[in-house]
Amino acid sequence: MVAPLLSYVTFNRLGQTIRSLSSVLETPENFELAIVDNNSTDGTWKYIQSLKDRRIKFKTRLPVNLGQVYASNLNLSKRRDDQYFIAVDQDVVIESKNWLTYILRVFKNTPNIGLLSIHAGFPPRNMPPTNPVIKNDLVYLELTKNRSDYSQDYMPGSILALSPDLISKIGFWSEENNFGSRELFLRANHFTAFKTGILMNVNISIPQQIVCGKCPGQSFCRLSKNGETKTGETCFTIYEKLNQNKLFREQYHWKFDETVKDLQSGARSPYCTSLFSCNSTAEETYNLDWATENFQFYASKAN
Repeated sequence: MVAPLLSYVTFNRLGQTIRSLSSVLETPENFELAIVDNNSTDGTWKYIQSLKDRRIKFKTRLPVNLGQVYASNLNLSKRRDDQYFIAVDQDVVIESKNWLTYILRVFKNTPNIGLLSIHAGFPPRNMPPTNPVIKNDLVYLELTKNRSDYSQDYMPGSILALSPDLISKIGFWSEENNFGSRELFLRANHFTAFKTGILMNVNISIPQQIVCGKCPGQSFCRLSKNGETKTGETCFTIYEKLNQNKLFREQYHWKFDETVKDLQSGARSPYCTSLFSCNSTAEETYNLDWATENFQFYASKAN
């Protein structure tokens, strides 16, 4: 089987990035890794440049943070047609051994599964209805397709794994509504024949703070002594100040609502193209005004 492409997007939180990426690179299995740094200012890029691992195929530093979706789609555009694509959040620490093998075995043994989510802790809050699927030691919860309120059918997760066949049907994360994994689950679960689910038996944790004096990134840190600026800021407080996802969702939720209406009416297909796509056609729907507005929102507020 072709090695999957792992996508990793960083944005400040240097110590957490080191802890997380170290757990990825400690994985003995074969994969290709694409890393995008979203204009971090705390020394994260210096750390990324220091990494030496043959499995790291792409290192990119964006001069402006245009949002998670933009960076994720840049990595997705580097995927070969036969590759699985696995997006790992910046704060994930992977604890299970051979976790990639387990994910790929679920895909191989369940051909109709297109999207798998891995969540820290169980059950996740506000989890939609699911059905358990057990095949020997392979266990996952399959999201049902019978709810009328599509917008609530979302399986939260800090690792998302997509099959090549599903990607051929849904394309990229939507740059037009910019709602990330929520809208991706919507399109995959309700507007394709593929199944989606949350994967069991892969353990991850999401530790949220590191004391500056105990941070593994002190040699890379661009802040002052002990990782703090003169105003007392740390890489975590910088991240929290510049993380505008909640404000974006509040201000532009109407774009997600309009997308749902268009999908339900058939005004648009479940396939989303991207500015990074070389295969876009004139027939594909792409609201450039919406996408540009989204990118400008993050450019003005998250840098």
